Amino acid sequence: MPSLRMLRARLTRLGSMRLLTAIAPIIAAALFMTLAATSAGTAQSSVRPPESAISATGSPTGGAVPGDALGTTSDAEIWRAVRQGVSGNVSIPDKKAAVLVQSEGESWRLLRNGPLFDYLGLAMIGTLILLALFFAIRGRIRVEHGLSGVKIKRFSTIERTGHWLMALSFIILAISGLNVSFGRSVIIPLIGKEAFGPISEFLKLSHNYVAFAFMLGLAIAFVTWIAHNLPSRHDLVWLAHAGGLFSEGVHPPAKKFNAGQKIIFWLVMLGGLSLAVSGWALLFPFEHSFFGDTFTGLASIGLDIPALLGLPQPPYSPILEQQFNTVWHVVMAVFMICVIFGHIYIGSIGMEGAFGAVGSGKVDLNWAREHHSLWVDELREKDAMPPAAANPEPAE
Repeated sequence: MPSLRMLRARLTRLGSMRLLTAIAPIIAAALFMTLAATSAGTAQSSVRPPESAISATGSPTGGAVPGDALGTTSDAEIWRAVRQGVSGNVSIPDKKAAVLVQSEGESWRLLRNGPLFDYLGLAMIGTLILLALFFAIRGRIRVEHGLSGVKIKRFSTIERTGHWLMALSFIILAISGLNVSFGRSVIIPLIGKEAFGPISEFLKLSHNYVAFAFMLGLAIAFVTWIAHNLPSRHDLVWLAHAGGLFSEGVHPPAKKFNAGQKIIFWLVMLGGLSLAVSGWALLFPFEHSFFGDTFTGLASIGLDIPALLGLPQPPYSPILEQQFNTVWHVVMAVFMICVIFGHIYIGSIGMEGAFGAVGSGKVDLNWAREHHSLWVDELREKDAMPPAAANPEPAE
């Protein structure tokens, strides 16, 4: 039997355990609250500046980043530089993206869609009107002594090949190029956007590829005709009489090419070369600096073209070079179109017997005597005249 002392000890331990179990949650809650209060106080003390800290208003830099790390340029100055096309640095391959705002682009757009559009259109229309008036007043220039029926060879096959290659390709280039400049305003109202889209795509591709045929024709014409288009003293006489274009019975002496034809030749050669160069820059964009290089070269001999035209000084950005190229290309193209209008007129309805020169390569002897008498004399001296033309009726 357990003794009385042992029973009393067991009851004491049992009561202590029940008491501890009862007060354990109270002790745990008190401990948790004590720890939370201690942590909050520690956090507040970690962000509170020390008593010796200097306030922002009393800081030598006034709260700004020490050393003027953000610069001293005002916002207005920064945006003014951006507006003027300042170039920064980019890590992407397209370095043109370093320019945020290209202000010249707006000037180019206003010029292209405004004065350039109006004046170039008026130039072409005006040329056609002048030719129509000239035809109405002067009429067709006839062979005064009538056609003799005797033909002499004027142009060889290679000469005519170069002429027609250049002529036909230029017509295609003119139509496709005018569509780019005037199609949106003139063609779309006539045929609608649905038809204009595919037509323009075809014309654009045609323009890009036919341009090489034009360059080839230009080169052939230059090589075959350059020797006959050098200035001579007879050109002054021809110019003094305006070639007899405005007077009947007036036929200034001329060799194979008269002064008027020589002027057309050099306008076509130089204008065609200019079109080829600017077109090449447009076909392969952002790779050339033709305008910057040209202006710099001219400045070296004292001719400051940018200052005369109110343009910025070179060097130019690739984008600005392209804008110069587009303006120059369309101006020269329309100039060439106006010149060719006159050339086509005088070679077709404007003058009797002229078309045979580039058609069959042969012209009537009386026509040749009236318009190229010195050339006919040269052929006779070389014994290059056909037998029927050995003793022709002279043209007066």
